[in-house]
Amino acid sequence: MTDSNRYTPPKVWTWEKGHGGQFANINRPISGPTHEKELPVGRHPFQLYSQGTPNGQKVTIMFEELLEKGHKDAEYDAWLIRIGEGQQFGSGFVEINPNSKIPALVDRSGPKPIRVFESGAILLHLAEKFGEFLPTSQPLRAETFSWLFWQMGSAPFLGGGFGHFYAYAPEKIKYAIDRYAMETKRQLDVLDKRLADNEYVAGGEYTIADIAIWPWYGGLVKGWQYGAAEFLAVHEYTNVVRWADQIFKRPAVARGRKVNRTSGDPASQLHERHDASDFDTMTQDKVAAE
Repeated sequence: MTDSNRYTPPKVWTWEKGHGGQFANINRPISGPTHEKELPVGRHPFQLYSQGTPNGQKVTIMFEELLEKGHKDAEYDAWLIRIGEGQQFGSGFVEINPNSKIPALVDRSGPKPIRVFESGAILLHLAEKFGEFLPTSQPLRAETFSWLFWQMGSAPFLGGGFGHFYAYAPEKIKYAIDRYAMETKRQLDVLDKRLADNEYVAGGEYTIADIAIWPWYGGLVKGWQYGAAEFLAVHEYTNVVRWADQIFKRPAVARGRKVNRTSGDPASQLHERHDASDFDTMTQDKVAAE
């Protein structure tokens, strides 16, 4: 970095609107709604408001896994929240999640609606409610919690750190990219060593830890994140690749990653999901288009 480009932080930081690259139009240093907008409510016990980012995929995969196991009471409506357009700042959404981040859930299965926000909290809520994908015996239960929260603490370095500076920042800053690429590869190494001796992240059982981690790190080694697979040499992490491929073959995972999706192949996007038959309609529409 040359002296002419060196940045000296001011004594007191002030917000300069328009700075921040691709997401400058939705980033701001204050919370709360920007506009009045009620959220729609469907007929199912669970109302999900989300977009098919890695964090959003965690919850739709969880719902599809529960339905795959025969839990009919896990039926859900998945409403699309277009975060690039700032829909997460509507008054109805902020009422559910004051942090204005997807996903957000309203559990209407009981006498009083319950709001749940943050993807990890939603996974725990559903796992405990249905008694699935969360071991009841130790030490597997503790391992599941540990790896679940590992993902919560680690993924921001992958997404907001590496992903932002590598793919979205208005200028390429070598220090920032190197710093977060190093951390991302360290995290992949942590996972790779864990999966060398374990079929799944928590051990021999598929859990919410896998459901939380797979959309981020599985997506990365599958080549879906930031166009960075070659740059990060993800093929080196053979155990993560094996695990990612194994989970990708699960029918519920294949369905879940389509829900609320707005990028990639249009034939793999189901913007909203209100019934299991919506997936059949997707297939019919694809055949008709071909």
